[in-house]
Amino acid sequence: MTTYDPTGDKPGRADNSDAVRQFTVGRDDEGVRLDRWFKRHLPKVGFAMVSRWARTGQLRVDGKRAEVDTRLAAGQILRVPPGGEAKPGLGGDAPRRELTEAEIELADSMVLTQDRSAIVLNKPPGLATQGGSGQKEHVDGLLDAYVEKGPRPRLVHRLDKDTSGVLLIARTPGSAAFFSKRFSGRTARKIYWALVVGVPDIHEGMIELPLAKQPGTGGEKMHVDEKEGQTARTRYRVIDRAGNRAAWVELHPLTGRTHQLRVHMAAIGHPIVGDGKYGGQEAFLTGSISRKMHLHARRLIIEHPDGVPLDVTAPLPEHFANSLESLGFVESEGEMPDDAPVDFSKEERKKAAKQHAKEYRKERRGERRKRTDSPTGQVRSGKPTAKAGTKAVGKLGGKPIDKPAKPGAKTFGKPAGKPARPTGGKPAGARTGAPSARKPSGPPKGAPRGAPRGAPRGRG
Repeated sequence: MTTYDPTGDKPGRADNSDAVRQFTVGRDDEGVRLDRWFKRHLPKVGFAMVSRWARTGQLRVDGKRAEVDTRLAAGQILRVPPGGEAKPGLGGDAPRRELTEAEIELADSMVLTQDRSAIVLNKPPGLATQGGSGQKEHVDGLLDAYVEKGPRPRLVHRLDKDTSGVLLIARTPGSAAFFSKRFSGRTARKIYWALVVGVPDIHEGMIELPLAKQPGTGGEKMHVDEKEGQTARTRYRVIDRAGNRAAWVELHPLTGRTHQLRVHMAAIGHPIVGDGKYGGQEAFLTGSISRKMHLHARRLIIEHPDGVPLDVTAPLPEHFANSLESLGFVESEGEMPDDAPVDFSKEERKKAAKQHAKEYRKERRGERRKRTDSPTGQVRSGKPTAKAGTKAVGKLGGKPIDKPAKPGAKTFGKPAGKPARPTGGKPAGARTGAPSARKPSGPPKGAPRGAPRGAPRGRG
């Protein structure tokens, strides 16, 4: 039997994939579902195979049968049947891509701080975060320089190619899931510095303009779209101004849309200096001001798996620092005061969580329709639903619905005009002089379905 330890404390090697294996659940897999564990560490084992193993009792956690949705705890022993190769790094050192001396030197020069959960980089302008068309050099390709033991580090968020500053890298799958949740839940605080053309009339405010991909650009460009765009919110503050020529602003993106800061500033008439994509020729200043984009991820404040918040500040790139000096700005004046809040207020957190949930439901709306809609307009529970285009109005016994039910259709609730059932004593008909007939066995044969039971029969 082969034994592995994903934490790297007891490295082993997969030398026989035909043997029953035992894995020790690492700290980074605390609380992870069993099927997600396989996706992380045994990606060649599909979900169908994991389900069959669980159904037949071949998967065991601490000797007990486990289901695919079982939550794992650090230190538990997971028994896995033969089949599927372990992901590189699960039972030993992860293979490293051979990097050049220049690539290793660049990777080392970007590190601001690192620990067992995270690596924080100061990404230079002009270096892409991930590879793409024509992108041979990027941060993702340099992550092999940080592999020591265990899994390969991974990206948890991105910066545009021409944007510099703080970039967070997760060392392990567990920390990647932790940090990703903070970004998607809007609890991570990102602070950017930018130089913009002109000076906003309102020196501190909020920009709320929905964004969408601009048609005809292949998704490479965004634009404001009030109808189809996704919610995008940016808080800004003017730190200083150089007459009416330019302003130094602090930006807080409260959502994470593509090119959000660039589109928002251009939309209010103050494009970021050097951003010709959204500002055109007006985005470039004359004189000694560099033509590079002046957008810098200055500071990141985010929760850390160890409990102590991670708060990192990235120094400015050379061209940005020189432009500040040329315009007469003092860099120290842009720093947040020591007593400034380092996180969103409770109300802001609550509002961000509601917005995130709303967007998630919007994305899944089409999926729910496919799962519940049917040609007859009825859901799986058997209860009839109104046809498309009809307006549902409260209870059936209240205001009438727009379209009457078809003859013979089964209805639910109290039909309008149905006589109330007697609560006790004499039959309801006794009060009006109607004969108290015995309770009939049922409606006459051929009577429409849904007719009230016990309706008095007329006499010739």
